[in-house]
Amino acid sequence: MDRCVSFPRRRFLATALGAGAGGLWLPAPLLAATRALTPRQTEGPFYPVEIPADSDRNLVQVAGRPEPAAGDVVQVFGQVRDDSGRPLAGGQVEIWQCDAFGHYHHPGDRSGRADPNFQGFGRAVLDEEGRYAFRTIKPVPYPGRTPHIHFAVSGPGVVPLTTQMYLAGHPLNDRDFLYNAIRDPAARDSITVAFRAAPEIGPDIEAGRFDLVLGRSL
Repeated sequence: MDRCVSFPRRRFLATALGAGAGGLWLPAPLLAATRALTPRQTEGPFYPVEIPADSDRNLVQVAGRPEPAAGDVVQVFGQVRDDSGRPLAGGQVEIWQCDAFGHYHHPGDRSGRADPNFQGFGRAVLDEEGRYAFRTIKPVPYPGRTPHIHFAVSGPGVVPLTTQMYLAGHPLNDRDFLYNAIRDPAARDSITVAFRAAPEIGPDIEAGRFDLVLGRSL
């Protein structure tokens, strides 16, 4: 079972997240059904050594390069709240992942040359309702891992969270050690996302909703 919502046309706002968002759109309202904390997962070895000059919310188009990234374009969106239900307005969310060929933009990844047309990393500030959206590629398997996207979230009044987002129904999930280290099925479902066709966003683009819940700091 996954917890991803459907994408009926009437729920999409005709409001962009700013001129530089590369056509990112958010559905409304974003009301999560649970206040259970999002499970923590390892940062992994490939968080950027240096934040790239282009680290915006559109990972499939690198500034100064005419070609888009290889891979299937998707939009990942959601809402971040604390465990009292308060949206994390003004917080920060970062994502990073390998490219369509399984390579990270990181000197420690010696498996091959990363796609120069893929950012590999993005950063966004949460809006007043704790919402975010990224344009990226659907994650692919990395050697020894099922497809995933790394997330790091921080903000005022909460304990920072690092976790990973997984694809619903992917056959490698059953063998992934980090995914299956989460024993509680409901907790595992909370970081598992199904992608749906979203013509309201753009042609040939799928979208998936990934909400996150952070614990309040003392």
